[in-house]
Amino acid sequence: MGFDIAMSGIQAINEQLGTISNNIANAGTFGFKSSRANFASQYAGDQASGTKIGSISQSIGTIGSTTQTGRGMDAAINGRGFFVVQDGLGAAQYTRVGIFDSDANGFLVDQSGRRVQGFAQEVGSTVLGPLGDLTVPAGQIPAVATTKLTYTSNYSSDWKVPAAAFPDITTGDTTLAANINPETYNMSRVSVVYDERGNQHSVTQYFIRSGTAGESSSSAVNVQYAVDGKIVDGAVTALTFNADGTIVGAPNPVADDPYVFAQLIIPAATTTGATDLTLNIDYRGGTLYAGEASTSVNKSDGYSAGNFTGTEIGKDGSLIAKYSNGQRQTVGKIALATFPSETSLTPISDTSWSANLSSGTPLYTTPGVGMAGTLSTSALENSNVDVTTELVGLMTAQRNYQANSKVLQTESTVLQSLMQAM
Repeated sequence: MGFDIAMSGIQAINEQLGTISNNIANAGTFGFKSSRANFASQYAGDQASGTKIGSISQSIGTIGSTTQTGRGMDAAINGRGFFVVQDGLGAAQYTRVGIFDSDANGFLVDQSGRRVQGFAQEVGSTVLGPLGDLTVPAGQIPAVATTKLTYTSNYSSDWKVPAAAFPDITTGDTTLAANINPETYNMSRVSVVYDERGNQHSVTQYFIRSGTAGESSSSAVNVQYAVDGKIVDGAVTALTFNADGTIVGAPNPVADDPYVFAQLIIPAATTTGATDLTLNIDYRGGTLYAGEASTSVNKSDGYSAGNFTGTEIGKDGSLIAKYSNGQRQTVGKIALATFPSETSLTPISDTSWSANLSSGTPLYTTPGVGMAGTLSTSALENSNVDVTTELVGLMTAQRNYQANSKVLQTESTVLQSLMQAM
């Protein structure tokens, strides 16, 4: 009986050594989770019959450290959850390794070529589609005409009313913007807008303190406009300010927005577009405080056509397509799966797991929603193997192996002595 017991110990230790060896071998594998062999006693009736490996525990809940890679298509999960991928047979697999790229067919895939699962999203919409393969759009996006220009500034209460008058377009003055006397205005700023064909145009705003020449008591600033170097006929906007220096809403707001003071209609003949360019100008947040004039916002919507240049992943799992015109469009969100019992998942190759009855049904969501963790982008999760702990376990296993071998040796010596005595 002692011989069989010692043999069971050696066999169990061999299985333990296999687990420890696998942990050490994968100490540098991204997303790897260490395992532990758990011994269990064996009995035949009420007689001890040795030991065995009763179970293998996975430390899936222990998150490994994070390595910054600087690559926009890498992602690590902070907390619970797994990336969802499909193999060539369409079976779902789950991994913590977020090394992604697009294949020749435009599908988002992981480092093993498996298609990454997520929720498609229409450009400009926050509504997510059903779970499925994520695709990366290539090619070109069309130009979008500018419809709104937002400009926020402090216009400086220290400005004096210019002594010279700005050109009066209504009287037929054909002065070009380039020839305007700088003493006729207090400040000018240029904004970029686009027509429907993606042609770029400059809109110059001339800010003029209104009132009696040489004084600064007025609380109003007039704005004149020029497009591509030509003054816009009769386009003058009056900005007025409260006693505390904050801007007063437009007396005749455009598009029911109290801070859209002006609307420029730029003829198609000027923009070379098919239709006129209608530009609403928003002055919200403007102030008339002492000190230097300063611009905090000068932006417009619309853009020129752009070619696809690549993708990156956002912290919320967004799949972002980037274009040569500087546009970034969210085309989907990567899915994460959580399980009632993630430690019961079945480990498979490529640092992945498959679901089973014990793990429970996966819950699919997006990063940061529900029990799913958030993402660290341009980063990867390292193995959670503690090499020092594994080496200590290796030495312990070696001593146990030697002890069981000594039992076998002693058993053999006793049997030999009995045989010689007979």
